[in-house]
Amino acid sequence: MQRAMTVVPHLGLRLQALPLALGRPLSRAQDVLRRTPLYDFHLAHGGKMVAFAGWSLPVQYRDSHVDSHLHTRRHCSLFDVSHMLQTKILGCDRVKLMESLVVGDIAELRPNQGTLSLFTNEAGGIEDDLIVTSTSEGYLYVVSNAGCWDKDLALMQGKVRELQNMGSDVSLEVVDNALLALQGTVTSGCPSPCLKKNVAMGYVPSEYSRPGTPLLVEVRRKQQMAVVSKMPFVTTNYYTLK
Repeated sequence: MQRAMTVVPHLGLRLQALPLALGRPLSRAQDVLRRTPLYDFHLAHGGKMVAFAGWSLPVQYRDSHVDSHLHTRRHCSLFDVSHMLQTKILGCDRVKLMESLVVGDIAELRPNQGTLSLFTNEAGGIEDDLIVTSTSEGYLYVVSNAGCWDKDLALMQGKVRELQNMGSDVSLEVVDNALLALQGTVTSGCPSPCLKKNVAMGYVPSEYSRPGTPLLVEVRRKQQMAVVSKMPFVTTNYYTLK
């Protein structure tokens, strides 16, 4: 069964509570803002781009916030977390670490199940909201707000060091714009008349060399989606003597 989907704006109503400097429309002077892999998609769908935490993000599409809300409730929507702080918590004490930072029963999460929770301070006050997922690969995947990047990271790093000083094997790994971290070095490339798309050869870390792995490459200072493929790009139809 097919389901209608849309991509919801990153900021929603939260932007209204931010200083005007963070929510102003983009100008030529703001071209230095970072872009997510879905930047071109946002523009193509009428996204109103604004500056937020150093990123160019859509605050609204052609339709109203109410229309987006109703679509999400009646069908489903996607949320791009490329601009957000993403971390992996590894080690035997990963659950102990997270449960010392957030309100939530992390130990009861099933494999690949996530939960919305809250970062708290020593006084029990709320610092930020976040999503914690217990992956089947043996680590916790944490996504929190881009606007609180430094504060959230410092909070987690402090707890990690605290446990490590007690002999724990827990560790933290920052995942910066998952796709952006997978950029490769292109050695050659050109349009393929047969495939009617661009092809290229290049180097990527071995862990990202599996066919079908999505990558992000830069073409004339513009980021483009790419997929690792087996050679040759076009199947040969000639014969050779043996």
